[in-house]
Amino acid sequence: MFSKILIANRGEIAIRLIRACKELGVPTVAVYSEADRAALHVRAADQAFCVGPAPSRDSYLNGDRILEVALACGADAIHPGYGFLSERAAFAEDCARAGVTFIGPNPRAIQVMGNKTTSRVAVHAMGVPLVPGMRENLASEEQAVAWAKELGFPLMMKAASGGGGKGLRMIARMEDLPAAYRAAKSESLHAFGDDAVYLERYIEHPRHIEIQLLGDRHGRLIYFPERECSIQRRHQKVIEEAPSTLLDPELRRRMGEAAVQAARAVDYDSAGTVEFIVSGKTREFFFLEMNTRLQVEHPVTEMITGIDLCKEMIRSAAGCPLAFRQEDVPLHGHAMECRIYAEDPDNKFLPTPGKILGLRVPGGPWVRDESGMYEGLDVPIHYDPMLSKLVVWGSTRERCITRMSRALSEYSVKGIKTTIPFHARVMKNEKFIKGDIDTNFIDNQFQPQDAARIKPNEDIALVAAAIKAHLRDKDRTQRMLGGECECAESSPWKSSGRVLRQTGF
Repeated sequence: MFSKILIANRGEIAIRLIRACKELGVPTVAVYSEADRAALHVRAADQAFCVGPAPSRDSYLNGDRILEVALACGADAIHPGYGFLSERAAFAEDCARAGVTFIGPNPRAIQVMGNKTTSRVAVHAMGVPLVPGMRENLASEEQAVAWAKELGFPLMMKAASGGGGKGLRMIARMEDLPAAYRAAKSESLHAFGDDAVYLERYIEHPRHIEIQLLGDRHGRLIYFPERECSIQRRHQKVIEEAPSTLLDPELRRRMGEAAVQAARAVDYDSAGTVEFIVSGKTREFFFLEMNTRLQVEHPVTEMITGIDLCKEMIRSAAGCPLAFRQEDVPLHGHAMECRIYAEDPDNKFLPTPGKILGLRVPGGPWVRDESGMYEGLDVPIHYDPMLSKLVVWGSTRERCITRMSRALSEYSVKGIKTTIPFHARVMKNEKFIKGDIDTNFIDNQFQPQDAARIKPNEDIALVAAAIKAHLRDKDRTQRMLGGECECAESSPWKSSGRVLRQTGF
């Protein structure tokens, strides 16, 4: 086992990895930006070092600085978590050259699977089904038109180096193709430094289902029961569950074996996830991409199997063989995860940074809160707005939903808006309860609620009316005390009282 592990990440995943290391008896090192000086992961680690200013490119993405800290403090391994440096093949190679173990897969796996076109070529050679489409990048707008005629509409324009919905466009008709082509290339270049895009057919009623894998350095590779990740906003997951309501044991086996075949194309040797798009109509499944890292939603797999993926990933990187076989992987009950974001769900899920003024975290049996929050924390605007992951388990999906609803009702974050109310509404949605979902669920089912019955401009008008009435009443009272008198029916107190009640005074 390693003598010391540097956690090259922040927030809840840094806390999760620090806890795993503590249970393995391994000291930890945290890194942080100037904006995260007071972050919880800084306090939880045995050592902590600042690696730069707030922008991630100058801190959490500064691989040279992070490697420098690892060597200086005697860390013989680096765990990148997810995001940031986790899928940078060049960083994994730099670690190897410096004699520091990168806790993740081999660099070739990261490089091949990190590009959507090269990954499609690799898995196609292993017999894994692909969405009908291109296996190379578009060279021109004219070529895009030719492919569109061959594939038919609707289509998806995708960034070859993409992820998180960036550089992604759904195209319903030929007239929309040129604008989508230019927009996808521009967005991809800005997000990934690579403007390569390609086309594939759009799958109707799509379900996003993924297979967790775990490999070791001795050639063993196993798959876990699937996770359903169809509840998404801006093509990014917000609710995940395991298992899926769509799959039966036979389809689960077929998808698991296909995921293993995809991973064998790059000699995969760590924790990773193969993502599939599945037709809700035909249940045909197609390779979407492979994430060569730990997933945000890994806790739901841990809850239904009892296997600690973080510790197994660390053991694998240390050279330990997997301690269990494919037939040893269980499936017990149902688990669900709600990602709690600092976002306003009634305002297009826009980020809501600020200070957490109050915090109450849910508890009880089979409730797990993965969080980097505490009361008084300033949530910065520089990073992903995810605050925590609320994960629950139940013996059935129905009981799991009931438990999640109860846990959400206990969860309170004061000072900023969060997605907690949105999640509570989803748990009561009839289609969600029935498992009748796809990746368009939020767009089709979720309507932002009015923040109040009275619109802001009406509220201001009523307050102004109340102030005017008050001043008028004060003037009349002074006249009455001076000897003037008015009958009760003509008194303005009733009308001003009505206005004051309407505005909540």
